[in-house]
Amino acid sequence: MAAEKNGRDGGVQSLQRAFELLEHLADTGGEASLSELATLSGLPMPTIHRLIRTLVDLGYVRQNTNRRYALGARLIRLGENASMQFGSWARPLLAELVDEVGETANLAVLERDEVVYVAQVPSKHSMRMFTEVGRRLLPHGTGVGKAMLAHLPPEDVTALLARTGMPSYTEHTFTDQDALLLELAKIAQQGYALDEAEQELGVRCVAVAVPGAPVPAAVSVSGPSGRLTMEAVERIAPVVQRIATSLGSTLSKDGVTV
Repeated sequence: MAAEKNGRDGGVQSLQRAFELLEHLADTGGEASLSELATLSGLPMPTIHRLIRTLVDLGYVRQNTNRRYALGARLIRLGENASMQFGSWARPLLAELVDEVGETANLAVLERDEVVYVAQVPSKHSMRMFTEVGRRLLPHGTGVGKAMLAHLPPEDVTALLARTGMPSYTEHTFTDQDALLLELAKIAQQGYALDEAEQELGVRCVAVAVPGAPVPAAVSVSGPSGRLTMEAVERIAPVVQRIATSLGSTLSKDGVTV
């Protein structure tokens, strides 16, 4: 029995370490060497090598031609399915948000360096905003992206911006890093982000990060700026904050976060 127990414990520990290595690879934003993974994880090199070889054999990690390691293609299906499930859990709360504010509601997550929209409930207005589920955008040019970036460490934000650049979607998109960092500090203080025609002309968006989400996520409401006025924003922002908090609490209660 003791040997069986030790075997189970060892298996659980190896599983935990393997997932931690995947997280470390994700945190690097690209690729890492075995020695870098050893430094990040604190694990001995033989353990790192054994776990990485197993993950490579399974397709969850790949070895590049420069002998550095990166996340493997087999994780794509898992990530896509997890995002769809996340959207399914959120849809009733998004519907509640639409009923209360009358505008289209969205849920997006930060997947590596991009914002990915995973759920949407449209408004009942004939003129409404559609950002199709599955659409990918860079975070600096969206309300949801800025809401998520505002809750990341500044060094992570600057590293992300260095990788992606800051191309403009419209003439209003932030393209200066220092200006964006000031905007993110303001967002963190006031508790919500605004997209002022930065991603699409004529559209205003109110976005709030989801607290306690397993990955960076944000809820937003978007509509024509002529209807979603600044007076309307003052009324809508607290509602979006409440729904984002409810979604975070639901995820925690359902065991999505630990």
